[in-house]
Amino acid sequence: MGKALVQPVSAAARPLGVGLDSGAVRARMVQKLAEQGIQDKTVLAAMGQVERHRFVESALANQAYEDTSLPIGLGQTISKPNVVARMIELLRLGTTGKLGRVLEIGTGCGYQAAVLSHVASEVYSIERLRGLHEKARENLRHFRLANVHLIFGDGMLGYPKGAPYAGIISAAGGDAVPQAWLDQLAVGGRLVAPTITPAGHQALVVMLKTEQGIERSVLEAVHFVPLKSGIA
Repeated sequence: MGKALVQPVSAAARPLGVGLDSGAVRARMVQKLAEQGIQDKTVLAAMGQVERHRFVESALANQAYEDTSLPIGLGQTISKPNVVARMIELLRLGTTGKLGRVLEIGTGCGYQAAVLSHVASEVYSIERLRGLHEKARENLRHFRLANVHLIFGDGMLGYPKGAPYAGIISAAGGDAVPQAWLDQLAVGGRLVAPTITPAGHQALVVMLKTEQGIERSVLEAVHFVPLKSGIA
């Protein structure tokens, strides 16, 4: 029997942004983020280092570096690059150097955890959907990020074992920020999460924990998947 011939994929046939092209495409994405108002150089550098196309389905790889959210299965999405960069920039406000331990609520496909790994000393990321938890583990294996810890569990409870956290970031929005998150936030730490406003709209909320209590700022409107309890 003759050997089967494996045809190499021509450069023209490869999806844009995958493989050798991705560095240049990421650089353009970072340039666009800067033009959109992201100023934190540490965040921009992290966004430039993480290969977003590795976190989306291969059929969508040619859209990986566009400023758009994309489906990742189980009714969930990967957030737009601008939203990821904006939330991490808010988390780092006033920080020089790396953040300490960070808790991410909603691992999803693992992309934001990978970006966070470049700006924080340790990342604890919790996901309630087993299918996504396993997908994120598979996606992140390539990067060998020793400072990222993936947890399968109910994100509304936070993750007390890793507390206190210098920052908590949520990829899902509810009517209110769970008290468990605030309890696990270190004094001087920041929490960034989408929350339903009294007007019924979802907006980004930043909470700073001080010795005197919680300082709360409501920022721009956003659209995230709903925050849910339990595991599935």
